[in-house]
Amino acid sequence: MKKLLSLISVCLLLFSFSLFPQDRILPADKDVVTGTLNNGVKYYIQKNNKPEKRAELRLYVKAGSVLENDNQQGLAHFVEHMAFNGTKNFAKNELINYLEKLGIKFGPEVNAYTGFDQTVYILTVPTDSIDILAKGFFVLEEWAHNLSFDPAEIDKERGVLIEEWRLGRGAQMRMLDKQLPILFKGSRYAERLAIGKKGILESADYQTIKDFYKDWYRPDLFAVAAVGDFNIDEIKGYIEQHFSGLTSPAGERERIIFDIPKHKDTYFAIASDVEAQYSTCAIYYMQEPKIVNSVSGYRNNLVHDIFYGMLNNRFNELTSSADPPFAYGYAGSQKFIKSADLTLLVAMVKEGGIEKGFEALLREAERVDKFGFTQTELDRQKKSLLRAAEQSLAEKDKTESSEIIRQFEMNFLFDEPLVSVDDRYNLAKEILPLITLDEVNAVASELLSKGNRVVLVNAPEKEGVTIPVEAELAAVIDKVSSEQITAYEDKVVVGPLVKDIPAPSPVISSVGNPALDIVTWTLGNGIKVILKPTNYKNDEILFNAFSPGGSSQVKDEDFLSAAYATALVEESGLEGITSPELEKYLTGKIVEVNPYIDFYSEGIRGGASPKDLETLFQLIYSYFTKPQIDSIGYTSFITKM
Repeated sequence: MKKLLSLISVCLLLFSFSLFPQDRILPADKDVVTGTLNNGVKYYIQKNNKPEKRAELRLYVKAGSVLENDNQQGLAHFVEHMAFNGTKNFAKNELINYLEKLGIKFGPEVNAYTGFDQTVYILTVPTDSIDILAKGFFVLEEWAHNLSFDPAEIDKERGVLIEEWRLGRGAQMRMLDKQLPILFKGSRYAERLAIGKKGILESADYQTIKDFYKDWYRPDLFAVAAVGDFNIDEIKGYIEQHFSGLTSPAGERERIIFDIPKHKDTYFAIASDVEAQYSTCAIYYMQEPKIVNSVSGYRNNLVHDIFYGMLNNRFNELTSSADPPFAYGYAGSQKFIKSADLTLLVAMVKEGGIEKGFEALLREAERVDKFGFTQTELDRQKKSLLRAAEQSLAEKDKTESSEIIRQFEMNFLFDEPLVSVDDRYNLAKEILPLITLDEVNAVASELLSKGNRVVLVNAPEKEGVTIPVEAELAAVIDKVSSEQITAYEDKVVVGPLVKDIPAPSPVISSVGNPALDIVTWTLGNGIKVILKPTNYKNDEILFNAFSPGGSSQVKDEDFLSAAYATALVEESGLEGITSPELEKYLTGKIVEVNPYIDFYSEGIRGGASPKDLETLFQLIYSYFTKPQIDSIGYTSFITKM
């Protein structure tokens, strides 16, 4: 019996070890100081010195247009505008004047936006003045609970908002405003576009506007975030000073999360605009939102990232075909409402080419669903993700504050995990080798489900451009679903780019310039090499090789050929290797090389991680010695142009 119990104990121990990597809670980012004040205000603080003497501040509000009453449609956005038109301590537009006197510019450094589920206020301040830094939190507090709603300012702002409603914030937003009610059909989101209703913007009484602010701008729906070159304890003190005194209104309303109804049929949202610049088609697949707080959830995210990455690689390969169905194709996920995650496939197509592009997106989705990906595709994508995590770790101390603070917004508003750069790398290193091809292929039916699918089409309204109707797009779906689709064949190039390394040209002179911290070499073949060490990045070396000349030297009739020659070379690849094959060869390497011909010069520019310098120089040498323009690359480029 003792032996049996010992054996059971060992088995249980081994079983617990096998579960442990997947089931443990994601580690907290030790560089981020988080907390919640007694009144419910959450805060995020992180010290970061890029850029120096600057700080990014944010006020996040879990309240947007989806919370508006029927008579408030457009007033969440109205309230956001009123934040810049007077507060308790800044009359009318004095706030903007005050900030601009401090050197903070409206637009790039002070701004705001309203979404379905959120309103976000943005402020960038200098930190070399304690007084100005402190004033930044004072301004955030003013926005949080001290808007004045002066009747004269409200009436003045109506015209601004109605003009914004009329112009629709550009052609893309005007088309999206027509499509969102179909994308979110049957839900509250379909009835609550942030731009609102013209009649309400014109006539909403002052109290109705104030009511939205009173109901939803409250401590339990606030978060304050700060990232920058500062002392963390001082920042925490400012947050406590300015936000601890906030109170919730009497009769607090419930913050409801509104669902998106599921549907079996495919919906179609077709929109056009006279100012549209190009045609696109997209397929949206709606899934239940996922909250990631464990390693198993993080692993699932990595599986999805691998899936999207491999599908994007196939789309890129299609753009290099002789008759590309689209100029650009993309697969990925998007989260811009609280109650759903969205997978999207999108393509930019030529005018009149929507059906062809749509068919290509569907066919590739169907091919993946039927046959999955190949092991070589998976191996490359794992390598690429691990290398990206490795570079992020190497550049950790060079990351801009504006990039860091974005993850706080996604954590507070959409429950995205806060994982440090170190842990992302360690998790990638731990998890990626264990992810199998079957595991990745299995998510195709989840991410590309035939149900909860919406097709979006955007196109310019102009003579000669045909925009397909719903029946024509439905016919494309039927056509692809009945096709005999074949499996994908992964063509891979093995071996170095340069098989026979040439004898090096010697350095015949070396001249230093201590004042500029540069050294100039002259090689035996006449090339001058100028080197300058920098510490702007930890994992990056940049280069630019150039000579005088350029397209200004050619005959007029050859100008276009000169202007597009290097683009055609890049489209065609190198001697013996196509452009898609070259991309596959470079997977997992941080390297980029681009030949160019400007008006007065020509050359090659690019860069690489120090780890990939050998590949960088082989690529430079190859572009000099074995460029090619083949018929497929030429036809593909001309078609896309």
